[in-house]
Amino acid sequence: METILGLDYPSVWFIIIAVLFIGYAILDGYDFGAGSWHLFFKDNTERRIAINSVGPLWDGNEVWLVIGGGALFAGFPLMYATLFSGMYVPFMLFLLFLIFRAISIEFRSKEPMTWWTKTWDTSYSVSSGMLALLLGVVLGNVLQGMQVGDNFDYAGAGFFEFLTPYPLVIGLLSLTLMMWHGALYLMYKTEGAMQQQIISLGKKGFILFVVLYIAATLFTVYATPQNLSVFHSNPVFWLFPLLVPVAIALSYIFYTKTKYVYGFICSSLTIGLLLIVAAMGVFPNLLVSTIDPAHTITIYNAASSEKTLGIMLLIVSIGTPLLIAYTVIALYIFRGKVKLDETSY
Repeated sequence: METILGLDYPSVWFIIIAVLFIGYAILDGYDFGAGSWHLFFKDNTERRIAINSVGPLWDGNEVWLVIGGGALFAGFPLMYATLFSGMYVPFMLFLLFLIFRAISIEFRSKEPMTWWTKTWDTSYSVSSGMLALLLGVVLGNVLQGMQVGDNFDYAGAGFFEFLTPYPLVIGLLSLTLMMWHGALYLMYKTEGAMQQQIISLGKKGFILFVVLYIAATLFTVYATPQNLSVFHSNPVFWLFPLLVPVAIALSYIFYTKTKYVYGFICSSLTIGLLLIVAAMGVFPNLLVSTIDPAHTITIYNAASSEKTLGIMLLIVSIGTPLLIAYTVIALYIFRGKVKLDETSY
């Protein structure tokens, strides 16, 4: 089997997909979080500033999701098929809220009526919060395992089977983390009374996030002990979960010192580290079967052919740096405080 730096193709592809989804969670995470705070702003000007803080960037951030989903399909088609079959309801809800969030941003400023703007404000904020929640719910189901049966087909029957306690806790953790992430972003993008308001709201959001982080950590130890085995067998890997509270603490310290860019970087690190820990916990599995371990989907029984992985690795090695460059350039161009003008939403 072909290798790159001592890693076989399925392992390399696993890392690439993890990087793409981490990038998506960080980038779309801040605009989901910013949108979740939207209804807390009562003044129309403040709401316009909040929307325009993400307006030039949100659609570019979603490119990471498209490429991540495409990479999952290309690299591990079996995982893609089983996961989307089992998580059909949350994924359809996710798509629905993505659509409503996008049209809310675009439609809000098209008419001046109060009822019109309030309708789309509500749609935008609810959609943003639900997207953050659903991302965590799907991750929670992957971490705890799913009912994968014969031929690796999803064997669950319940319409809302994905809404069990553990995924819900992970979903709430995802929501509060992204709200903290988005609050730091808004603190950087705003000024004056609006900035002071989000500073106050952000502190409350941070406290709620920390409570849920502790609860989710304890719940993970109880509900998914199999995901801790890699850390027990390789003690050096404990560095990653131990860095999470450090990143969380630093994000709050920078917040108190009004260094919101550094706080935002640390909240980005928090998201990245949490997802790295999750990926390390499940590797080399992709989807653990709660019915029979023999039906567990791994990076090896789900992978495309070696030739396919090799060709796709070449494409990704070209496309990913371009995507990163675009993201950096966009963030640089739209840096600084938001200023409303005739071209604003």
